Amino acid sequence: MAENSFSLDVTAIRERAREKMSSGPVTESYGRSTDQVIGVLNDVLATEIVCWMRYSQHAIAAVGIDRAQVVSEFNEHAEEERKHAMQVAERISQLGGSPDFDPATLAERSHTTYETFSESDLRGMLQDNLVAERIVIESYQEIIRWLSDGDVTTRRIMEHILAEEEEHADDLLDLLGGK
Repeated sequence: MAENSFSLDVTAIRERAREKMSSGPVTESYGRSTDQVIGVLNDVLATEIVCWMRYSQHAIAAVGIDRAQVVSEFNEHAEEERKHAMQVAERISQLGGSPDFDPATLAERSHTTYETFSESDLRGMLQDNLVAERIVIESYQEIIRWLSDGDVTTRRIMEHILAEEEEHADDLLDLLGGK
């Protein structure tokens, strides 16, 4: 057989699939501890919920001459953060875990903080959200490196979320006049 050829033992794969049906999408080739991945994802879930809440609160509280543009951006980002949270929750469920939406522990599990500002401090809100996005970017990059090829599906979900978080940081930097 050539060195770079590809072959599958489809018969063995079929047998394993039938024997382990109750494991759902987690097969023997899964390269991480599902409990560890679920734990990490529950922290990501908390982070995304806190980000959604912060953007939502800032969108409602903001006043001032630049309010319309800033609020539009905050609302767009809030909706994307909510979608990220639901994607992560769905993945936790697929892996056999329970998504942890417990409000009592969200802030302590989140990678970011939840700060409120004076309603006229649009700059403070923008800066706070930019810092949060930068925290998320760095922590999600680490999660993606850790997942590597051990859980390709979760890694791809995290890569998609990371790309949107980088867009958020870029949008916020634009609004702050940082380019």
